[in-house]
Amino acid sequence: MSDQRMRSTKVAKSRDTGVEPSAESEEHRIVLPAVIEHAPLRPQRRSRSRLALLLVLLMIGAGAGIGGFWWQHHQSRLPPGIAWGNGRLEADEIDIDTKFAGRIAQLFVDEGDMAKAGQVVAMMDTRDLTASLKKSEALVNQAQRALEEAKANLVQQQTQVKLAQQEFDRTSALVPKGFATVELLDQRRQQTNAAVAAQTAATHKVAEAEHALDAATHDVELYRVNILDNTLVAPRDGPIEYRVANVGEVLPAGGKVFTMLDASYVYIDIYLPTAEAGRVRIGSDARIVLDAYPDHVIPAKVVFIASQAQFTPKTVETKVERDKLMFRIRVRIDPERLKGRETIVRSGLPGVAYVRTDPSVAWPTSLQPSAPPSIPTPVTQ
Repeated sequence: MSDQRMRSTKVAKSRDTGVEPSAESEEHRIVLPAVIEHAPLRPQRRSRSRLALLLVLLMIGAGAGIGGFWWQHHQSRLPPGIAWGNGRLEADEIDIDTKFAGRIAQLFVDEGDMAKAGQVVAMMDTRDLTASLKKSEALVNQAQRALEEAKANLVQQQTQVKLAQQEFDRTSALVPKGFATVELLDQRRQQTNAAVAAQTAATHKVAEAEHALDAATHDVELYRVNILDNTLVAPRDGPIEYRVANVGEVLPAGGKVFTMLDASYVYIDIYLPTAEAGRVRIGSDARIVLDAYPDHVIPAKVVFIASQAQFTPKTVETKVERDKLMFRIRVRIDPERLKGRETIVRSGLPGVAYVRTDPSVAWPTSLQPSAPPSIPTPVTQ
């Protein structure tokens, strides 16, 4: 065993010095495989060192990323007393419907057009109402003439009463003197009573004619109102969102023609947990930041707080948040800020609403109101 160790040592030294071992004996060749078997030890050590260095670099990078995330989160953290929630910009939808069944005669606007309050947007076929209006106007003229005739008869009866009363007074003065009989006095009295009765009837005829004229006049007003109601107008300023019907279509009473957005009532609904929603009040100050305009902070107010808790919609929060009962809070943009910017009002733009639950807390610099954007209309999502 000692001879073999000596020979192995010689072979190893000869490999280190670069001198080939002599072929004095076959024993040298017998121990060569053992030397070759232990030769790959140094490459394995190098691989392990490289792996350890790579792990260290990965740990350093992960630590830097975590530290950067913590620093960024720490810098953007809101102060206590300000709650926030995700939502989408919404505007009140107004349906422009027909009051009566009828056919659409004309459309004056289309989807995307900006409508002003009182602007005519559609006209229904009103030929039948126009004919009825003309008939009512003719009845008004007839009632007017009947009233004039009744008034003339009343004047005539008033003169008859006056004459009969004068004759009765004369006869009454002549009877005591013997120049007139009592029979003639009775006749004068009956004539006077008949004239008074005729005058009363004429007075009633005048009242009847006046009522008939009023009825005919109301019919004219009714048909005119119905014709105006068949002229569809925009009740508020705002864009036309949908056109539901087309020219020539026959719609029932209450048939929808257009759907428009009320540009003066724009809001975002967010959902807050009980702890935060309980500190919100109607009129609380709020801010809205839309994803389309991240550099513009829009001032707003809280106008609605739900009285009952509910589940949040799937499009608003994560599943963890959806599993919690939340209260719906409506944050409305100041209407004065929307004046003159009705064209950029679009429903569905995502954003974040911030609500101040503590009035003593000051808004951070990043949520101070900025100038309204004067930018083109964004693409609806």
